[in-house]
Amino acid sequence: MYYNYSMIKSTTIQQFNKQYPDDDACLERIFNLRYGKNHECPKCHKRGFYRNRNKKHYSCAWCGFDLSPLAGTIFHKSPTSLRHWFFAIYLISTSKNGVAAKEIQRQTGVTYKTAWRMQRQIRKLMRSDDSKLGGTIEIDDTYIGGEHEGKRGRGASGKSIVFGMVEREGEVKAEVVDNLKAKTVMPIIQENVEEHSDIYSDELSSYEKVVKYGFDHDVVKHAIKEYVRGTIHINNIEGFWSQLKRSIDGTYHSVSPQHLQLYVDEFAFRHNHRKDPDAFGALLAGC
Repeated sequence: MYYNYSMIKSTTIQQFNKQYPDDDACLERIFNLRYGKNHECPKCHKRGFYRNRNKKHYSCAWCGFDLSPLAGTIFHKSPTSLRHWFFAIYLISTSKNGVAAKEIQRQTGVTYKTAWRMQRQIRKLMRSDDSKLGGTIEIDDTYIGGEHEGKRGRGASGKSIVFGMVEREGEVKAEVVDNLKAKTVMPIIQENVEEHSDIYSDELSSYEKVVKYGFDHDVVKHAIKEYVRGTIHINNIEGFWSQLKRSIDGTYHSVSPQHLQLYVDEFAFRHNHRKDPDAFGALLAGC
């Protein structure tokens, strides 16, 4: 599959409206991102495709072979306007705190059910890739959920646990987990962090096991009010948790446990593309 990221440039709302005035422009963009303007026909091996106006296909100018640029994408078989899809992707990718389905409904005019489905499909594009974090890594956990009586913080009941890892000046990866036992978090660390990386954490006993798996480990002791010791701290991952919680509380208000991972992926994507001049283009190419 061919994705031409060099075609992507920073997009303002004015540029968006000019570039994508209708569904035809959106379909052409998908075709060019997916196959390139000079795509070779897989049947006759000649170059040159033209838009088939009777359907959302492109046909080879030489043998008539059809290509559907929407096949295998989130747009496939969707009756919703492609421009509505593009605009929803633009809203979600350019917002710092997320976009509620109600806002997509208001901006595009689709039903709430359609807006919610679009939002869910777009979030699936934000899943973390298979690359590993390296260098200095901060690990930590947080609890997501409404207010409950009883214990607060780690060990609170009625909340979902999210475990996260962030590379200093780099990317973050986070995963909803059932518990924080070593047998749960260690496979996640091994899968996502390069061996021999420096790992910083608080004093949770499960995290101490990382040294047995080829990692270096230092601890900040929150129990005695220690939060920074030289370069040893977990301020970056805690900052990510703060942004995640503020956005969920302010934009979405509440998230069910069964959908929480998609929301976590959404904000991890935003963090990982915080220096990207055009997160919209990157997300669109991922479609």
